[in-house]
Amino acid sequence: MGRFRPTGNTHLKGRQMDRNRRQFLITGSTLVSSGLVLPLSSLAQQKGAEPEKPEAKKGAPEKEEVSANEDLMREHGVLNRILLIYDEVHRRIQAKKDFDPAIVGDAAGLVKSFVEDYHEMLEEKHLFPRFEQAGKMIEITVVLRAQHAIGRRITEHLMASAKAKGKNKDHSAMAESLEKFIRMYRPHEAREDTVLFPALHQIVSPHEYDAMGEDFERLERKTFGGDGFEMAVNKVADLEKKLGIYDLDQFTPNVSL
Repeated sequence: MGRFRPTGNTHLKGRQMDRNRRQFLITGSTLVSSGLVLPLSSLAQQKGAEPEKPEAKKGAPEKEEVSANEDLMREHGVLNRILLIYDEVHRRIQAKKDFDPAIVGDAAGLVKSFVEDYHEMLEEKHLFPRFEQAGKMIEITVVLRAQHAIGRRITEHLMASAKAKGKNKDHSAMAESLEKFIRMYRPHEAREDTVLFPALHQIVSPHEYDAMGEDFERLERKTFGGDGFEMAVNKVADLEKKLGIYDLDQFTPNVSL
């Protein structure tokens, strides 16, 4: 069998294809160099792909952004840990066990400086008036204000009774004050966390809400000369250690499942 030989027409078609290929390559390179053809990265951006973000400057700390509600609710966390201290002291008084009254005085002092003079001031000057002007939650804010006033009186009594001298002093009056404070503030903060604070979004714009968080942070740093929340957490942790209730695992019950 003889070899297949291309006909003249086939040979001409091959040369025409070579010319077309060369012309395509020349035209394509001209378009790219002139900027008429966009690089693939640009095409990806036009299709909605996110551009690469520049790397953050090394060594620049990220600023922690805390919303108004988060700020208020984590301060309630500090209050709740103080209530645990009050709970333990009250239990020891009832069981006639020893405790250092100075711990109560220091805890009450933290309530005064961080909770009453700062946290409750934020609520009374920046939160309650917004609800009252909007005509919402007024019955609740009236009760909350009254409880703030009563709480301050109890705190003063606790601070005074903690300073009273006498090793065999009767602590029944202190126990009564502790019980009243705990009983009032547990529902007080729970109602704020679950009803009042969430409703704040209904009466202020997102912009105003963000501005409140920034205002709270500025006031905190101005009041305490730094991170007041961190300062309060460290102080309450020290008091828990002195009282022997810092270890979280000790609160885990031994339950047979």
